[in-house]
Amino acid sequence: MQNRPAKYARTANTMTTVRLRKRINAAEPSPNNSQVQKGAREGGKGTLGQATWNIIRIFIGGMLAFCLGLLAAYYVATLHENDLWFSNIKDVEREISFRTECGLYYSYYKQVLHTPSLAKGIMDLMYDNKTESMRTINILERMNVYQELLLAAIYKIFNLWSVLDPVYFYIYTLFGLQTLYVVALYINSWLLSGTWLSGSLAALWYIVNRIDTTRVEFTIPLRENWALPFFAVQIASISYFFRPNLTRVKERLALLLVFISTFLFSLTWQFNQFVLLLQGFVLFTLDCLDLVPSYKVRNLYMIQASGLLLVCLLQFINTMILGSLLLSFIMAALIVQRLQKNLKSGGLLRRLWNITIHVVTVLLLSAIINKCVKEVLSLQSDEHIFKFIQAKLGFKTRDFDANLYLCEEPFQMLPFDTFERLADSLLLYPFVFVLSILIIAAFITAFHKLSISSGNKQKDWSESRACHVRADIAYNLVHNVMFGCLAISTMRMKYLWTSHMCVLASFGVASKDIWGFVLRLTRLYTPQRANWIRYLVSIILIICVIFKFWPRIIQELSELREFYDPDTVQLMSWIKSNTARNAVFAGSMQLLAGVKLCTGRILTNHPHYEDKTLRDRTKQVYQVYAKRSPEDVHSILRSFGTDYVILEDSICYERRHRRGCRLRDLLDINNGHTMDGPGENDPDLNPSPFPRFCEEIKKDSSAFTKYFTRVFKNRTFHVYRLSRKAPVK
Repeated sequence: MQNRPAKYARTANTMTTVRLRKRINAAEPSPNNSQVQKGAREGGKGTLGQATWNIIRIFIGGMLAFCLGLLAAYYVATLHENDLWFSNIKDVEREISFRTECGLYYSYYKQVLHTPSLAKGIMDLMYDNKTESMRTINILERMNVYQELLLAAIYKIFNLWSVLDPVYFYIYTLFGLQTLYVVALYINSWLLSGTWLSGSLAALWYIVNRIDTTRVEFTIPLRENWALPFFAVQIASISYFFRPNLTRVKERLALLLVFISTFLFSLTWQFNQFVLLLQGFVLFTLDCLDLVPSYKVRNLYMIQASGLLLVCLLQFINTMILGSLLLSFIMAALIVQRLQKNLKSGGLLRRLWNITIHVVTVLLLSAIINKCVKEVLSLQSDEHIFKFIQAKLGFKTRDFDANLYLCEEPFQMLPFDTFERLADSLLLYPFVFVLSILIIAAFITAFHKLSISSGNKQKDWSESRACHVRADIAYNLVHNVMFGCLAISTMRMKYLWTSHMCVLASFGVASKDIWGFVLRLTRLYTPQRANWIRYLVSIILIICVIFKFWPRIIQELSELREFYDPDTVQLMSWIKSNTARNAVFAGSMQLLAGVKLCTGRILTNHPHYEDKTLRDRTKQVYQVYAKRSPEDVHSILRSFGTDYVILEDSICYERRHRRGCRLRDLLDINNGHTMDGPGENDPDLNPSPFPRFCEEIKKDSSAFTKYFTRVFKNRTFHVYRLSRKAPVK
């Protein structure tokens, strides 16, 4: 032992000292031990008190969310009642109030209710020969009407006839979904900011901006009114899934909720694949910029794909889903991500180059996969949407379907008065303020993450995390930017954006990170000051919104109107009383949906436009408003088994649209004929040898009466019965 080096001796002495100290501390019943035990007890009490306070806070916040959701549902339900006097009008008037495609969807709910059994109702939907004449189609495959089937099943199984009218059960269900919608927005904002004051502000902004956040009160059965509440739940679930430091159990529960909400969203809206494709682009952008963990993005890709494929199975292998760009994109993204393993390695320039190659490769592979799938399936169901997008981007086209969409007001650019209303509700300015700060912070975050090597990533992140955005905030930011661009380009899509504007703006107003960033720029930052400002501004805005809009809401709820459309009521009553139950009717898509709902007659065409054969048929039926001979029109209509055709003066003499966008103009251009009225025509258009059919037929000349006999007329509609003899050539 004496020969041991000095350093070992010192080590031994140190170990001896440590052991000695441990023995002394263990044996010594000094006051220190009692103080430690007392501190532990006090700490336990503190922990218990904190847990109790968290439970109280969650309970109060949850109850407030539910109450605000019920307020939103009551608000739109009352507006619907006051606008139509819905409880007092006739059944036929209630059904007519479901305009355009809304009436078509509600007709299947009514149809299943009036079948002898639920099984018979399902079979009638699977083998339907009344929606399109001379065709038997599967409604459950072609249309998203499982929700109507479910409501009809619940109504029949629980025998609710004596409790509630079927129409009220239907509309109250949809108004009730507004409660879910508002609660989801509330929770999403609460999750992002950490305070339910933010959620309250988001819910209030959604309610007072009703004109721009929802149209459920006057288009109740519209598919988006079913789907958007589930979409809001999905976004809130994704926000929670992207939160840092989640346990494995919480991640799995979040993914389960994402899957359920994605599935329900996809099941209830035929445009689900396009909305989810845009969401896929959001996730792809976040992954490329390293703003969210890659494994979480892959999980969400798989959930999107599995939810869509499950819907495909329920819709009897709907080929439009199989040929969707979303599935092609997900497949391409996963393949390229697996092959390009060095995407997030190297310095800034190297990583930017890798990302560029990655993006180009994914997009090209997506297009190739989608093209191959559509060739194999001979799929043309969604080609009209891509033609519309091309026309929207400025490519001139004479395609009838693309121009039919492009000329409708909902598919125009978002009008400027929308922003005036959003500014008036005190939403726009906070949103722009928060959006600007988050874009700057996200740019800093992306630049920082792309600039550092993977080895130094954790160290560099911890040293400069104060100016970085969290993954859940980054997701909501990019989501708002992309869906905002979509809404600005196409007005109808604003409902996908405006509700989440409320979430982002309310989060920013109540965010200590946002105010901390601002205060750091002005060198005034303290944690206490940031907290005080976020609570104070949130409370002030809530008070201002309530005081400003409460009188307006009360006044709006006091305005009483009544449904009034005697011409359409007269038409539907005449059809029910004077035509056979198996009579086939031709006319405009919008009107025929009402004919099916109110009378149950067979249609030649209808507003659900996601079928190539139906689109071609609709264009042919619309020749009644073109410059065609009576022989041609009669031949076309009889080829679809038509017994009666309904002509509308509002279409024949349309003045609402600009020149070139009236239905008769679209038909003239598609047929190669010059348009009516003042203005230039394209040089390759030629005058038609025939007058306009819908105008000339009213003169009752012999050239028309031998094919068409007028059987009904009022101020708006003219109904003609077709002769069954073949046209004379």
